[in-house]
Amino acid sequence: MDAPVTVIVAGEPVAKARPRFTRRGIAYTPAHVRRYESHGRLAAQLAMGDRPPIEVPVRLELVAELPIPASWSARKCALAITGDLLPTSRPDIDNYIKSGLDSLNEIVVRDDSQIVEITARKRFSSAPKLAMTVFPLDAGSSNRGAKCGKGKQRSAERDAKVAP
Repeated sequence: MDAPVTVIVAGEPVAKARPRFTRRGIAYTPAHVRRYESHGRLAAQLAMGDRPPIEVPVRLELVAELPIPASWSARKCALAITGDLLPTSRPDIDNYIKSGLDSLNEIVVRDDSQIVEITARKRFSSAPKLAMTVFPLDAGSSNRGAKCGKGKQRSAERDAKVAP
């Protein structure tokens, strides 16, 4: 089994934003999200080095460490750093997950469909970042194209009828 891979994207995490549309109806990802995801892909490439993407199912642990607002009192900052005060404001944690997965796709894992388990947290930190650790699992991948039971037999019969 491969060793875990940790990717740290320094700076304030950027959540995946909804796609925007041009007047002609063409969808696009906002520029600030594209910049952040390319920064994340670079961090993923540096973490992987010359290793190929992981091919087995994986577990992802993601921590979005958000900056503490400058307007907060020293007491409130201390509560935030110790974890006694947690960020419950927007953006939602699933949008941080989407942004992180887009950074890992095809670099750390062959495809993000290999991620079978996710643990995600939002925290405050004096050094904001998005930290993702990918743990390869000691399990095989399902073959989505294979049929089970009678379906397999029927597809074999169908293939036999088509053959000249």
